[in-house]
Amino acid sequence: MINFKENDSSRFIAAQIVGQWLDEGDFPDRLLSDADIKDRAFVMEMVYGIARWRRLLDGIISILSSRQPDAQLRPYLLVGLYQIFKMGSVATHAAVYETVEAAKKGGLDYAAGFLNAVLRRALREKDELVTRIAQADLGTRESHPDILVRRWTDHFGLLNTKKLCKNNNRRPQVVLHPDLNQISMDDFKLSLEKVDIKFAPHPFSPESFVELSHGVRVPDVPGFDDGKFSVQDPSTSEAVRLLDPQPGETILDACAAPGGKMALIAGRMQDKGLLVAMDLHEDRLQIVQKNVARLKLKSVKVIEGDAGNGRQDDIDGHTEFDRILIDVPCTNTGVIRRRPDARWRFSEDRLDRLIKTQWAILCSMSRFVKPGGLMVYSTCSMEPEEGALLIKHWLSKDNPFSKEEEVELFPPDSGTDGVYAVALRKDSE
Repeated sequence: MINFKENDSSRFIAAQIVGQWLDEGDFPDRLLSDADIKDRAFVMEMVYGIARWRRLLDGIISILSSRQPDAQLRPYLLVGLYQIFKMGSVATHAAVYETVEAAKKGGLDYAAGFLNAVLRRALREKDELVTRIAQADLGTRESHPDILVRRWTDHFGLLNTKKLCKNNNRRPQVVLHPDLNQISMDDFKLSLEKVDIKFAPHPFSPESFVELSHGVRVPDVPGFDDGKFSVQDPSTSEAVRLLDPQPGETILDACAAPGGKMALIAGRMQDKGLLVAMDLHEDRLQIVQKNVARLKLKSVKVIEGDAGNGRQDDIDGHTEFDRILIDVPCTNTGVIRRRPDARWRFSEDRLDRLIKTQWAILCSMSRFVKPGGLMVYSTCSMEPEEGALLIKHWLSKDNPFSKEEEVELFPPDSGTDGVYAVALRKDSE
């Protein structure tokens, strides 16, 4: 956790978070959530924007400077250039002056002149640079790694890859799902209108999800403290729809954190029965516990456990479940719009490691599905090796399951995050 002082400027804070992300690979969203930050919206815009446009901004730096900046200076250059090229509402003099002052506060007085010169040159040559960017290759102008551009072009075609990259660079809306067991959609909309919160039904699922206008703080939405809604993309509902949970059943959410799908499952169960919410990581389970408490869910039991541990004989005393959801860890290439840094973590080695984890979870959790029961495998990846190809290979190994329904969501077409989900029915004995 980075400790900031009350008088720290937003640009200084943004540069510090970006620097830690670049140096240590810490997730920007966790750094932001852990820090006590004033002017949070402005800082978030810079941090997420820089994570989104890092490759493009680095390309501009290479044009403007004959030498690469050192690791301490680079975050401030990125902060300044992001304001100049992507934040039209920021006055140009403030983008330069305040960023230079932030660098001085960060102990970079020796580089203040260089930083000032580069940012002022960027202002002078902005139109020319924008033209050069427009003529660059797809990976550079849309700020994606070449490995993903190549993979997606092979799988989706060039036109769809362009659409996907552009979609990934759009600022995502905050989407809410009201708990329809507590409040009707009409009443929820009315509660928003009463406090003048702008919203729109989500096109993918207008009867269940609403998009908030930018700038609304979720805790300010009526019903937050009463647990009348959860924050999640409509794509999450597809895996739960396939799972089709029923009141009174015993269900396992095997990789439950942060708890979005858990909330949907509990809603469909009418909070009746038993829903075991399991996750491997204690810190993420704390988020699940907070969601359970806020949503006032009585059917949910939160436990720590390893879904990929094939040696376990039971899960919280249960040897079988009516239904199991395995929302496996993945490369997150379907949620790059919401987690822009995920694009830079992708590699073939990481993909291979995750596939092994996904396979282990499939094999382990399949033993706990009762005969005739249902298992839903879900991932927010766009990579077929983590989705349809993995399931096809797993079913070919004589596992006693049959495929019932398969869903793939392509973000530019669905308006949601990218998702693969499949319902697998276990053979009856």
